Amino acid sequence: MHIKRLMKGNDKMAVKEFKAESKRLLDLMINSIYTNKEIFLRELISNASDAIDKSYYRSLVDENVTFNKEDFYIRIVADKENRTLTIFDTGIGMTKDELENNLGTIAKSGSFAFKNENELKDGVDIIGQFGVGFYSAFMVSDVVTVKSRAIDSNEAYKWESKGAEGYDIELCDKETVGTEIILKIKENTEDEKYDEFLDEYKLRSLVKKYSDFIKYPIKMLVKKSKLKEGSENEYEDYFEDETLNSMVPIWRKNKNELKPEDYDQFYMDKHFGFEKPLKVIHANVEGMVSYNTILFVPARAPYDFYTKQFEKGLELYSNGVLIMEKCADLLPDYFSFVQGLVDSADLSLNISRELLQNDRQLKLIAKKIKDKIKSELLLMLKNDSEKYNEFYKNFGRQLKYGVYSDYGMNKGELEDLIMFYSSTEKKLVSLDEYVSRMKEDQKFIYYATGDSIEKIEKLPQTELIKDKGFEILYFTDDIDEFAIKMLMKYKEKEFKSVSSKDLGFEADEKESQKETEENKYLFDFMKEALTGKVKEVRASKRLKTHPVCLANDGEVSIEMEKVLNMMPDNQNIKADKILEINTNHQMFNAIKKAFEEDKDKIKMYSNLLYNQALLIEGLPIEDPVQFANDVCYLIK
Repeated sequence: MHIKRLMKGNDKMAVKEFKAESKRLLDLMINSIYTNKEIFLRELISNASDAIDKSYYRSLVDENVTFNKEDFYIRIVADKENRTLTIFDTGIGMTKDELENNLGTIAKSGSFAFKNENELKDGVDIIGQFGVGFYSAFMVSDVVTVKSRAIDSNEAYKWESKGAEGYDIELCDKETVGTEIILKIKENTEDEKYDEFLDEYKLRSLVKKYSDFIKYPIKMLVKKSKLKEGSENEYEDYFEDETLNSMVPIWRKNKNELKPEDYDQFYMDKHFGFEKPLKVIHANVEGMVSYNTILFVPARAPYDFYTKQFEKGLELYSNGVLIMEKCADLLPDYFSFVQGLVDSADLSLNISRELLQNDRQLKLIAKKIKDKIKSELLLMLKNDSEKYNEFYKNFGRQLKYGVYSDYGMNKGELEDLIMFYSSTEKKLVSLDEYVSRMKEDQKFIYYATGDSIEKIEKLPQTELIKDKGFEILYFTDDIDEFAIKMLMKYKEKEFKSVSSKDLGFEADEKESQKETEENKYLFDFMKEALTGKVKEVRASKRLKTHPVCLANDGEVSIEMEKVLNMMPDNQNIKADKILEINTNHQMFNAIKKAFEEDKDKIKMYSNLLYNQALLIEGLPIEDPVQFANDVCYLIK
């Protein structure tokens, strides 16, 4: 390190320059790395907490050092008149060499080195990445002064710097062990209001936001008012010492210490929601990666949940220090409704504490959280179906999107959680429940699609399935059939639409083919009359009381056609439609008679039946006027 031999007296050290790379890094950090200047206070408080932790560790290994928790705290002092903000701690302090090593080189982590050298035992947490975090103070300060006296020393030293140009170290007076950092707060500019970092309310809110769970008290003299003695309406100001942080995070407590109302209050205090959560998941995990977490399933979906504006993510803490307000990487999209937080000492953090230097631990935590959420939802489904139904009405759509998205990559994770309305149970049922009730001769899981349960109940295509006593799942969400197409099968049972060309009933199919062959010329004529509209006209065995319906052939169903063509990039996708005729209906006798006597009338009948089938499906009629005229003709 280059030294300018500028002597300031016998008791002073020389002014020193930062190394060239440190200068560049400091300039980069101050001007671009930190996205939020207020983070500086979090960093300095975390370093102060580390210093007290080190005192505690010394007391464990050195019988000459005592640790009385009552004597250890952090204090914040704001002096508006002199524009200084001081962060004071009663921790282990620093020697001259430690000031040089820890503060003289950016990205030198005193806490990290301390932890490695001493192989700290369980229960001793060192938060800090001391060095870089400390230099965040220059985002808001023109001058940073550090006064420190080490636990084993009778001398104190002052480190002072105005930024990238350099620093100096000299002897100073300090009666007590510990460190105080004095920031000379910058003047306001057009773009930045630095005065707020001297404001009592702002400082209190920053401590609450970022450092509420630091385990040592963070104290500040708070201005209050009271009635003057002997007066009824005249008030006077006074200052009272107040602890700004709660210190003990709820997620580190044992579950048996907490009541449901404790979780509810925490949920509302954190502004996760304004009513009690539907489900609370509290876990303390140890192993390859250790963390504490409290997760909440809200009672209802936020108003913007299904919009692009909704931002998913959990609060991320490292040893009680807030790192990120919304860590999206901790939740898969299909569980984006979950709110809460994660606190881990195993996360390696980069210089801003906002981005993870090595996300391997984060990925491990995210996987465990995903598995925990799934297992808790399955337990709810099994043990409290009423509550699960309430959950599913709010967030079932998101689970089904999860099955469909990413080309079905997550379908195995979610297939046991999705539910659909049952034709026989008259309520939502899981796929597992459906399969458990399947009849011995049933090959497929049958489903029907439509805008509502009431409309699906009336679909002609359901008649044969119901007649055989098979259960049908009703799909009323536009995502439902897309998700099932991606899922393809459940427990080796394939899904089959009631509108599918082949329902899997061999005897009925043979009978249908036989009657189609018997009426081949009639059906070919009708197909010709409907050129471009249907792929085939054939006899139907799925119809019992209705005269006509549409079936589909191929991967794109009629319901999927409706959904796809409502998209902004409408590509006019069409399903391959089959017009099925009920040959046992009295209408069919009229068609056969007309085919023998008046083929022009058959063209009209064909269009009428086709349009009737479109109406049943909820599809638009191409020529409503012609349809009305044809109906009037029949009435005559």
